[in-house]
Amino acid sequence: MNKSKTALTQHITNFLDWIDIEQGLSSKTQENYGRFLKKFSNWLSKAKLDHIKPHELSPQIVWQYRVYLSRQGHGPKNKPLKKSTQNYYLIALRNLMTFFAERDILALPVGKIKLARNKDDREVRFLNTKQLEKLLSMPDISTNQGLRDRTILEVFFSTGMRISELSKLDIEQIKSEKNSADIELSISGKGGRTRTVYISARAMVWVKKYLETRMNDKKKALFINYRAKNESPDRLSMRHMQNMIKKYALRAGLPLNTTPHVLRHSFATDLLAKGVDLKILQEFLGHKDISATQIYAHVTNKQLRDIHRKFHGLTDK
Repeated sequence: MNKSKTALTQHITNFLDWIDIEQGLSSKTQENYGRFLKKFSNWLSKAKLDHIKPHELSPQIVWQYRVYLSRQGHGPKNKPLKKSTQNYYLIALRNLMTFFAERDILALPVGKIKLARNKDDREVRFLNTKQLEKLLSMPDISTNQGLRDRTILEVFFSTGMRISELSKLDIEQIKSEKNSADIELSISGKGGRTRTVYISARAMVWVKKYLETRMNDKKKALFINYRAKNESPDRLSMRHMQNMIKKYALRAGLPLNTTPHVLRHSFATDLLAKGVDLKILQEFLGHKDISATQIYAHVTNKQLRDIHRKFHGLTDK
């Protein structure tokens, strides 16, 4: 790491180019980050700190900025900024620190910039690697139904999709790219918003095994109900998937509250523990507002990070 001789604020233009070219974020995101960091630059100037270099930004300075954000009046009624709004500015600052790390410029570690916590923040339940492996091993893959269930669990954890999105997948979406080691899919999520999800090479191994059992049927749904009666839909329902996950969780001796959303939380915390920024995670999860993604901010806690460094990731099988 090198100590930059250039003032921190003078790196912001290069940072905005970086999130555009190397991170591939939208022009709107780039515009927002520029606006958020402009507030930080103005505050540094008012505090007579606009000369500081990246390595001179300390936790104490960040704390003073957080106090400023929490007490600043906003709007015609001069109301304090909401916690979620404060976090927009802090997330932009965290991304700037990530940029410095990518450029080998000595700067404050991202984890030192804590996000504001809402009093009603929800606790996130997620499975560690050992628990995930145990859950995934529960289906009897010698049967078509068990192979289907194993594939559902693998795709679920690989993509972080909502259970409603998973149940809507069609076989043609996968067949068109079945020769790829890993694939990306465009799906329509909550509120009709379209986003891209990714099925890993590991999960695709199971998808291909499952599709080999479907060579002769012409059913549209990717995941079908083998026990459906003639008048019943072929597509496996969300309720069936929910009950399936609960069944295997009980067999694996996992907590009774292991729900589909716990698997989605496990996907999110795994990515965040590996250094993925909340803004990127928001895109993965299909959240309309960053405040919905902020419930995962606790993963930056050092203890949880150390746990994931020891246990994260699934080995290929």
